[in-house]
Amino acid sequence: MALINIPTSADIYIEVNGRRVAAAQSYKVTSARESRYIEAFGSQEPVATVGGRIKHKIQLTRVELCGALEDGVDFYDLEDFNLVIVKPGRKVIYSGCQWAEITQGASVNEVVLESAVLVASRRMALRPGQVI
Repeated sequence: MALINIPTSADIYIEVNGRRVAAAQSYKVTSARESRYIEAFGSQEPVATVGGRIKHKIQLTRVELCGALEDGVDFYDLEDFNLVIVKPGRKVIYSGCQWAEITQGASVNEVVLESAVLVASRRMALRPGQVI
């Protein structure tokens, strides 16, 4: 019987210069492609389609900075960072990330919780042992 690793919040993290600076409890990714039709004069239907730019939007919930505050890292100052998501059998890296939206909230006797919306310029999936 094979054991399946279930991803945890330790497997969803933000990386700057190869160092983990934040972890998230959950994520939701929306990737959109600007596809277009190729039409020929006199044809009633398109003759082909062509793929365009791909945009990645990632929503993170319960983001927590990991010791980054002691090092002077402020989430609002982060630019061009990586989001790493470890899944069973592979690692997905979203690079060239910028934050688009940050939401903070807390109740009495609770730590501050953040949610963030990120945009990424590139997505890369790596298998175990594969290097970039």
